[in-house]
Amino acid sequence: MRYGTLNDFLANGRRDALAEGPVAIIIVEDATEVDSTARHHLDAGFRSVLMLMPDALELADDLAGRVHRIGFQTGGGDGHLDAINRLIASAPGLWMYYCFNAEYLFYPFCETRTVGEMLTFHAEERREAMLTYVIDLYAGDLERHPDAVSLEDAHMDRSGYYALSRADRYGTDHDMERQLDFFGGLRWRYEEHIPRDRRKIDRIALFRAKPGLELRADHTFNDEEYNTYSCPWHHNLTAAIASFRTAKALKRNPGSTFDIPTFKWYNSTPFEWHSQQLLDLGLIEPGQWF
Repeated sequence: MRYGTLNDFLANGRRDALAEGPVAIIIVEDATEVDSTARHHLDAGFRSVLMLMPDALELADDLAGRVHRIGFQTGGGDGHLDAINRLIASAPGLWMYYCFNAEYLFYPFCETRTVGEMLTFHAEERREAMLTYVIDLYAGDLERHPDAVSLEDAHMDRSGYYALSRADRYGTDHDMERQLDFFGGLRWRYEEHIPRDRRKIDRIALFRAKPGLELRADHTFNDEEYNTYSCPWHHNLTAAIASFRTAKALKRNPGSTFDIPTFKWYNSTPFEWHSQQLLDLGLIEPGQWF
């Protein structure tokens, strides 16, 4: 299914595509791993996958009837925010997820359980959003993969992640309750090339849409309970998004590419494309879900 614009989709495709969740929204910024991103999230069990992508980019023939392709230009920066917020407003009550191309969702036991099963459990714990960490992936050999993207040679940092208290955004002397700012990965190691307001790796990527809900530029929502890492009484599930996006940007940026002959360091490890690795490293949390 293909729609020329987001307006076209909301007028003609919303009834079918947004009839049942969870819904994945994939913002396609360039031609990197577009097909693999779509397939990964289809395999995870999303009922609908929306691909917001430029008309000039190609999509594999076998995906044409499985995803909803929507003509869209990000325009750089935060051009995706308005589109996501319009989709939120159009489907109150549905669980949604958003990511960019060359990003892949992992949650506890995702190899044997669908994302819908996980979100059903999460909702039963009276949660309407889930914290995800963006874990940077990068090619181990930049001579063979100068754009830093390789599914077969993907690496990640096994340590170097930390959290700081989140200052109250409303100007009080207290930190935000059950909210933290998380850092690590390439955004930490190469912070001199990353704007200060882009260094966090936390993202509220899974959430239940509702009237008035809006996504902000820092990947948080205007409902502060959505931005919490757990409920007050026990730990909750968390997930991770394995992402080539930062590595790709650092190698494409003329101001950083020549400073980075390799992303590998003594804490690099091959990415195993399995949730157990992320559980073992403490990068995702199963909460009470067994």
